[in-house]
Amino acid sequence: MGEDLGGGGDADREGALMRAKGVEGDPQVIIPLRTPFVDERGEIQNLIDAPFTSAAVIRSLKSAVRGNHYHKTDYHYAWLQSGGLIYSHRPVGDSAPPTRWVIAPGQMFYTPPMYEHTMQFTADSVLLVFARNNRQMSNYEADTVRISAMGSP
Repeated sequence: MGEDLGGGGDADREGALMRAKGVEGDPQVIIPLRTPFVDERGEIQNLIDAPFTSAAVIRSLKSAVRGNHYHKTDYHYAWLQSGGLIYSHRPVGDSAPPTRWVIAPGQMFYTPPMYEHTMQFTADSVLLVFARNNRQMSNYEADTVRISAMGSP
């Protein structure tokens, strides 16, 4: 089902980050999840094994747009719990149209540093975001560069 993204130490976490890179350094956007652990009590779905210092729950209304920025050093993994969105990104400074992905509930996606990105929510949604950098407002703003709108999907 999903790729095993490691279970523990620094080598496993570094391996997960390396597997988040695609061919020739292009990032792999959709991150496969490990097969959940299931027993008579229920299920445990591990979402991410990577170093991060922030975890956030973002609730967005249908038609909301978030992003239109990039991060100088931060990366983030995002898992859509419910709803729907269209995720778009491109390398900083690239004038080509961004690549777009339709994200469904249960999918994890990755945004690397230095990628302009935006999310357009197609339904009321709940998104969990796991970021490398501390997300206190002053830290976040120092690492975030706003861009003009990337266009609507």
